[in-house]
Amino acid sequence: MAIKQAYYEELLAEYSDHLGAIALLKEFRPYLEMIPSMRRPDESVITIPLPLVRVRTVQTTSTLVGAAATNSTEAIPLPCEVAVLMCDPEWKIKTGSDILIFIHRPNEDFSEFLSRWRQTQVLLNKGYEWVMPDRYQHILSEGAEETHPLFVVFPETPERIRRGLRGAGLPFVTQVVYPEDEFPVMPNPLAPEILGTED
Repeated sequence: MAIKQAYYEELLAEYSDHLGAIALLKEFRPYLEMIPSMRRPDESVITIPLPLVRVRTVQTTSTLVGAAATNSTEAIPLPCEVAVLMCDPEWKIKTGSDILIFIHRPNEDFSEFLSRWRQTQVLLNKGYEWVMPDRYQHILSEGAEETHPLFVVFPETPERIRRGLRGAGLPFVTQVVYPEDEFPVMPNPLAPEILGTED
């Protein structure tokens, strides 16, 4: 059975909130243990859906007296769904580990799924900083010392993708989705009916 776009969108929306992201991390304990404070989750976990990073680039130009190097930054979208950044709730600073969530997309095969993580590794190898949401602009957004992937698959995901992720030594969790539009709201049998009046 093919993965529906609604399934993908449902999980993207769910993990965009820090509580949804924490619920996902509970499925993979090593990552859950990276959260600085479970008593203050709203100050310990920052989620950035469809994240952007500013990648540092060095441009060399030739001059009459030699070569000159200039540094510049370029905002680039990462090919993951959600970045989960850890933040010390006391000091209001980012800690050394970031988790990147990759959700299996409709019609995406193993090579494409894995390539998104490989492309991310290449981009983040250049020195970067996160483009932070407005409410977190005050937090230093330098790149992490360690970046960890977490892959999310569905029961409908082909077995070869799970086998490939296991072979590559990459963590994944299987999530079942029940989109709201597949379960219409039934009328409450205990609620009084609204009857029209006749003229």
